[in-house]
Amino acid sequence: MTAMRQVKAWWALPCALACALVLGGCSSMKLPSLSSLPFTSPPPAADAGTFFDDFSHGDTAALARAGWIIRDKKGHPGIEGANWGPGTITLVPDPADASNRLLRLRARTDGTPEGTSHAQLCQARKFYEGTYAARIRFNDKPLIGPDGDVVVETFYVVSPLRFDFDPEYSELDWEYLPNGGWGNSKTRIYGVTWQTVSLHPWKAYNQPHESFRSVEGWHVLMMQVAAGKTRFYLDGVQLDEHGGRNYPAVPMSLNFNLWFSPGGLLPNEKAQRVYEQDVDWVFHARNRLLSPAEVSAEVEKLREARTSFKDSVPAMNPPLASTCDF
Repeated sequence: MTAMRQVKAWWALPCALACALVLGGCSSMKLPSLSSLPFTSPPPAADAGTFFDDFSHGDTAALARAGWIIRDKKGHPGIEGANWGPGTITLVPDPADASNRLLRLRARTDGTPEGTSHAQLCQARKFYEGTYAARIRFNDKPLIGPDGDVVVETFYVVSPLRFDFDPEYSELDWEYLPNGGWGNSKTRIYGVTWQTVSLHPWKAYNQPHESFRSVEGWHVLMMQVAAGKTRFYLDGVQLDEHGGRNYPAVPMSLNFNLWFSPGGLLPNEKAQRVYEQDVDWVFHARNRLLSPAEVSAEVEKLREARTSFKDSVPAMNPPLASTCDF
């Protein structure tokens, strides 16, 4: 979500060690895990669960029936007091392909909290290990208004932060900052894995990768998550590998959001600024490690079969609430 977090066998750190470094406690939650397998494990004989959406839904009501939640709760991240909700998420025709539709996130601001709206879309909280990918269009400049606000364009999975330094907090992020932010004005894309965080005062335990360049336009972002490690790929090229304490501990929800960073709005600027982020498709292979080429092949196969939406990823038992507020 936010910045607020060849191949060899690798064993995950024991839960007791990771938790002791934070609060001295440990979760009793039991998860199906790939952590005792080599990072390049063969796929299971049967489908362990696939999630795919190419956002061909007719409207946001259909989006909701597919399990998506449009956030309407105020709070972290972004401008304190800003709105989330209606009008920030739409489904639109693809200008490059009349037969295709896109998910569009739109964030706007006039420099005031009450004049600021952020966008966030969340899926169920049932995602853990495997392969994640999405095709996303990032923008360096606003659709309207002056450029320069610190805006964050994302694709991520996250669990709730129940309290400061929650040892079960888990988050894996892609974040794009076209206008920089957080003390550095350079354009960059982040791949971030999180152990835990305190919001007030801010204290984060995470591992970031930063690529200092523009990635405006369409890109395929991918994460492989297994055996205690997370690998980040951009357009088929591996950028980094994270592990250790920053490996997720519990199931997470699947999210996209678009928001303005606190303290990053243009000073004394009252003109309205509007930013957009588009998503063509999102894909998750549960408990399977796929290469970028294999992801592309699976997505193409689904589209050739006219499968615009598929969700065979089982819910947690009992199901976990997806609050869509972080």
